Amino acid sequence: MLLPHPPTVTDYRGVLERVDLGEVEYDDAIARMGRWVAERQAGTAGDRLFLLSHPPVITYGPRTAVADLPEDLAVGTVQVDRGGYATYHGPGQLVGYLIVNVRERGPGDIVRWLEEALIAALGKLGFAAVRRDTPADASSLVGVWTPDHRKVASIGMRIRHGVTSHGFALNIDPDMTAFERFTVCGLHDVTMVSLRQLAAERGLPVPTDAEVREAIAAELIR
Repeated sequence: MLLPHPPTVTDYRGVLERVDLGEVEYDDAIARMGRWVAERQAGTAGDRLFLLSHPPVITYGPRTAVADLPEDLAVGTVQVDRGGYATYHGPGQLVGYLIVNVRERGPGDIVRWLEEALIAALGKLGFAAVRRDTPADASSLVGVWTPDHRKVASIGMRIRHGVTSHGFALNIDPDMTAFERFTVCGLHDVTMVSLRQLAAERGLPVPTDAEVREAIAAELIR
């Protein structure tokens, strides 16, 4: 049974600064994120969207079962303070960290708003995508999916003292075999997919990292 009352979706677009970064070591990004959040909480910086990538790493939330993590440690694992379970970050994946004061923007579901923005951006790039409601007593289906229920983007966020942190990871052209080594997002039957794979199925060119950044920024900041 689906949850009967979907949350209100607030349009969080508006004054949101876009900050483009290259590849950032995950531990370095987490340290920076702490500073970004503190600046937003203190009012010394506004709402910001950071776009970047990471070297290979598997991150996981505190509720992740040990059995869901990879048995070998060829790729490093890091426990983080966000919602969600285990996921992979690596080259070819676009990561977006959203540092937003939700108290100033009003009530609403920022996770659902982010889902809808990513779906719209992918649609403009030529890829159909959907969000999914989570059945009661089931693992979370938060994220962005293809219509046949393959997952192309993961979302995991935290809100502390009214300010969000963490965000999304969208698979453009990462090493997809990395997702086969552990249980992704707490979902034992999930199939992860990339834009490269989806483009190949349709005989389309793969969008570049720059094109994906522009499409997402256009939906989140306007």
